[in-house]
Amino acid sequence: MPKYIIEREIPGAGALTPHDLQAISQKSCGVLSNMGPRIQWLESYVTDDKVYCIYIAPDEAAVRAHAEQGEFPANRISRIKTVIDPTTAE
Repeated sequence: MPKYIIEREIPGAGALTPHDLQAISQKSCGVLSNMGPRIQWLESYVTDDKVYCIYIAPDEAAVRAHAEQGEFPANRISRIKTVIDPTTAE
């Protein structure tokens, strides 16, 4: 199943409280539960003004549907073609 990285522009994201992040996570998980097991949220990275989320999904349309249902921004969705890390150099 393809993986996607979603860039979400959220001004002040880095200042969100643990309670804010919990509420956002709960909302996302609720939407995912309603959508079924074919779309999965793996993890997210929070920066000052953006959140980058990694999802497994059948297609970009499923990622967009999740964003729309959860009322989350999805400013850019990119399919991950491959993953490299330091072991790639070996």
